Amino acid sequence: MLFNSIDFLIFFPIVTAIYLILPKKVKYIWLLIASFYFYMSWNPKYIVLIVFSIAVTYAMGLIIEKAKKVSAKKWVLGLGIAANLGVLFLFKYLDFFFDNMNSLLSAVGIHAVEKPFDFLLPVGISFYTFQAIGYCIDVYRGEIKAERNIARYALFVSFFPQLVAGPIERSKNLLSQLKEMGERRLWTYDGIVSGFGMMLWGLFMKMMIADRVGIFVDAVYDNLFMTGTVETAAAAVGFSLQIYADFAGYSAIAIGAARVIGIDLMENFNTPYFSTGIADFWRRWHISLSTWFRDYLYIPLGGNRKGKFRKYLNLLITFLVSGLWHGASWTFVIWGGIHAVYQIIEDLFKPVREKIDKALNVNRSAFSYKFGQIFFTFILTTFAWIFFRARSISVLGEFLRRLFTKWDPWVLSDDSIYSFGLDAREMIILFASVFVLLIVSFVRYKKEADIGEILLRQNRPFRIIVFILLIMTIIIFGEYGIEFDSNKFIYFDF
Repeated sequence: MLFNSIDFLIFFPIVTAIYLILPKKVKYIWLLIASFYFYMSWNPKYIVLIVFSIAVTYAMGLIIEKAKKVSAKKWVLGLGIAANLGVLFLFKYLDFFFDNMNSLLSAVGIHAVEKPFDFLLPVGISFYTFQAIGYCIDVYRGEIKAERNIARYALFVSFFPQLVAGPIERSKNLLSQLKEMGERRLWTYDGIVSGFGMMLWGLFMKMMIADRVGIFVDAVYDNLFMTGTVETAAAAVGFSLQIYADFAGYSAIAIGAARVIGIDLMENFNTPYFSTGIADFWRRWHISLSTWFRDYLYIPLGGNRKGKFRKYLNLLITFLVSGLWHGASWTFVIWGGIHAVYQIIEDLFKPVREKIDKALNVNRSAFSYKFGQIFFTFILTTFAWIFFRARSISVLGEFLRRLFTKWDPWVLSDDSIYSFGLDAREMIILFASVFVLLIVSFVRYKKEADIGEILLRQNRPFRIIVFILLIMTIIIFGEYGIEFDSNKFIYFDF
């Protein structure tokens, strides 16, 4: 069930209406039923996987808390993590493993080994697996108490707004709110208004920008034989916009839907393309995942506490694993490695850059300086996204070759740029939508609040006008996919 579908348009109001009239003590039971139904709408059989993850990590939490010896706690934690990662490996990385193993075997003249299984990737498995593992680590560290109520814990893992593409919630935030559902006021006017505004903005980003520019990006990648520098460069920038509008749009809808219900999910995007450096970018992009890797991998590896070399090695390991988390392909791993190298270079040359700025008497607070930092960071992240989008080394190589060797500026004047899925009218709508995105992002950057909170501070007539404009714009100009079928979100593949 997609957020941008008629099914969800029916599902969410019904779930919310029943939720609001139920007694507080049983609200979480209803949300659990709704969450399981939401997940089973993709593939009913795969509910077994999330139930397995819930059962294993629930038991792990209780056993870890009761264990007397630290060594016993470590063994239980290790076994539980291994069980969850084993399922993730089986369904997400088994093909990748056999493909690479068979490549090595063929290189030494040994026949290929056939894969014993062939599974479809279960939607959301990377997200709920990490969320459940994070809970167990929190219990092991003594940061939270193990949850005794299995239904409440099951809701923590499967909460439908953020189940299939995040944010990857922390037990200290989401689970604590679920525990307090019987004690606090859940339904508020401010929550509904703010949440509804977030949901509309998320749909705008998805249907006005991501799905529209995605048509152009897909057409370029599918027809590289007829592209040159201009088309590939436009596709690279287009994918930067697509993946942001798509994933940040999903997060906005998820956070908004939860807020309507009275649950506050963690922030996942904070104007990442206004970042002034790569380290700053990762403080703003997919915050729930980057902080997860920081807290559960980078810091346990030693973080920056054991010297420069160890710090950079830990960065490299963390980002390579992050790349692999995104997908079973070497292009994702390379993408992660590129971002690690970016940060290492950024850190190494920081003193040099500061000395140069001081020698040249550069005003580092000037708009021109900040704009230069933002622009350069966007170029770096856009280049890295090429590796992320390519999905195979052969496609990556051809894309880069055409980007740097097939100069064709004439496509901007002979209308051939319109042969990649978007005509002049669609391009105008796209540029107008991106302009709106830039304005809203700038306001969000300056106000340091999300769009729902910003709208809540405005007068009611203004809010109503904004809501009407967003609804009408999405209905009239939104992209609904082939034959008006809803387009899935990019991160459903991860």
